[in-house]
Amino acid sequence: MRAVIQRVSQASVQVGEERVGQIGPGLLILLGVEEGDSEEDLSYIVQKTMHLRIFPDENEKMNLSLQDTGGAVLVVSQFTLLGDARKGRRPGFTRAAAPEIANAYFEKAIQAFKEAGIPTQQGRFMTDMQVSLCNQGPTTILLDSRKLF
Repeated sequence: MRAVIQRVSQASVQVGEERVGQIGPGLLILLGVEEGDSEEDLSYIVQKTMHLRIFPDENEKMNLSLQDTGGAVLVVSQFTLLGDARKGRRPGFTRAAAPEIANAYFEKAIQAFKEAGIPTQQGRFMTDMQVSLCNQGPTTILLDSRKLF
């Protein structure tokens, strides 16, 4: 499982003319589910994200987590995080999980954040979405549950 974590002052997701998710300060999470991912991979991504100390403290040092700041999350499914562009010019997506599996993990991630008491919004699975954000810092962290990077 892969995630791109962006610290934002605000972020939103729109499908057509409908805004389906919006947050103020917090994290935009782009989530890609890989073939063979398990509950352990999901737990790693969710726990790591909640406890990442990437928000500034009173001394402007990155020392606070999402839970410390009371920030929100906007979770957006993004299978292209599993794209392999090492050969040729068109990425291959064979490592991405099948849609029904990916959607199940996407929904479980959302539920895990909600159960942790984090205000949670989401994109819409398998739709063409317009994602807007104001990356604060900018701060962007890459996570891979298999720790490949």
